[in-house]
Amino acid sequence: MYGIILFAVTTFSLFSYFILWPVVNYFRDPKGLRKYPNLNFLCGVSDLGFMYEAHKGFRSNALLEAHQKSPVVRIGPNSLSYSDISAIKDIYGHNTKCVKDVFYDTLAGTHHHLADVRDKLDHQRKRRILSSAYALKNLEGWEHKVADKTERFIKAAEARCTEPLKKGELPTPESLTFDYRAYANFFTLDAIADIGLSERLNFLDQGHDLVTAETMDGKLYKTNYRKCLHATAKAQAGTVWAYDWYPLFFKIAKVFWRDLGKLNDGWNDIVWHRSTQRLARYRAGEQLDDFFSALMDDKNGNPNGMEWGEIVAEISIMMNAGSDTTAIGMNNAMYLLLKNPDCLAKLRAELDAVVEPGEGVIAYDTVRHLPYLRACLDEAMRMFPPSTFGLPRRTPPPARPSSEISSPAKPPSPYPLFPDPEKFNPERWLGDDAKDLQAAFITFSAGARGCIGRNISYLEQTVLLASVVHMFEWALPSPDWTPELFEAFNLSPGPMPLKVWKRFEDGL
Repeated sequence: MYGIILFAVTTFSLFSYFILWPVVNYFRDPKGLRKYPNLNFLCGVSDLGFMYEAHKGFRSNALLEAHQKSPVVRIGPNSLSYSDISAIKDIYGHNTKCVKDVFYDTLAGTHHHLADVRDKLDHQRKRRILSSAYALKNLEGWEHKVADKTERFIKAAEARCTEPLKKGELPTPESLTFDYRAYANFFTLDAIADIGLSERLNFLDQGHDLVTAETMDGKLYKTNYRKCLHATAKAQAGTVWAYDWYPLFFKIAKVFWRDLGKLNDGWNDIVWHRSTQRLARYRAGEQLDDFFSALMDDKNGNPNGMEWGEIVAEISIMMNAGSDTTAIGMNNAMYLLLKNPDCLAKLRAELDAVVEPGEGVIAYDTVRHLPYLRACLDEAMRMFPPSTFGLPRRTPPPARPSSEISSPAKPPSPYPLFPDPEKFNPERWLGDDAKDLQAAFITFSAGARGCIGRNISYLEQTVLLASVVHMFEWALPSPDWTPELFEAFNLSPGPMPLKVWKRFEDGL
């Protein structure tokens, strides 16, 4: 008897909590959000609606379609997505009253890093420590490390060069010898490890990303860097949106998708090994010019006093965000140039005017101010932002709904500043309204929380794209070829197999 009563009470309680109360609250509408259209039928009553869109694999595309009909879309019981450009300053600007959402606490480990810390004073402290390392003057001093990776990228391409493609012919499958997507990622991984930790991963030389990982009890093993990184993002992006239930959902995901859980642990072990190895070199007295040194000591050599867990967290986000998004941008820029040969020809003409025929690694100072080169990079990142999830912010009391600017793969139309938004048109960045376009360009976010790695991303993208466009000819499998896309927090393209051959004869 008591068991039946207990079962009935439990069932009714669960029904009330998960179904009845959310529906009642939706119609009560205490915050006035019911007037906005829902992303799907669940979003007004549960965060599971947005989680469902994430599991479908192309969340930002669903937002794009919804924003075609409305500049404001409800993506959760307490969350709105905005596509209006005027909202950027209100949500992300320097004087905004919005604060980071609890989303960041949900994903944070034992210590926050610069990207997920919510407390403004703590963020200012972290930014002050890291700003000198990421300053443009220091990045230019580390250009030799980017040049070294560019040279290794070129050698890898040279080793896979084929005979020139005859006019009117398509590449044969066996002539598609170079996976540009993989090597762009090898480039950024090698670069950030060298710049950040003075470590040579040598992925470009190896042609693969097998790397040593280490458990906290000292066990060493080999695993694939990119698989671990992307598995972690996949697991988090598919479960985080219902914040209160994230720990449970994440544990369930690791049980049912064991490989995913193993790879997620692998990512933590990759970071741990890199961190402990670099700490050992620091304690041995090696004087190295890298990000780790900036984390440990200020410019006068005084200790910053950061806890070890905090340092590991900063290394983790550096190895993640410092490589993946830049590699995606590199890949997409090449893809769009190959799909638009007129734009590629204009870029080559601009480069050929300042670079000697057959010159390999091009110096950053030679090309950093070339307008069409920069326009190509910005246009590629506009069309396919590497990171496509809105960075959620929470509005001040009393309402406190969560807000974000949508960054869909292709901006909503009509878009007054970006007419014909689905066309790759670098010239749009060279007109009289270029300043207005930059104000609406949020690939690197905006305001005080804007991406601190913006300068290094442009350095790497500029040097690599200029060098390989000048030195090589590239061809897609066919004119209508398109990459597979997978979306977690970033919109990641799949492999991009290319045919490659030299533009200039050896010695020229």
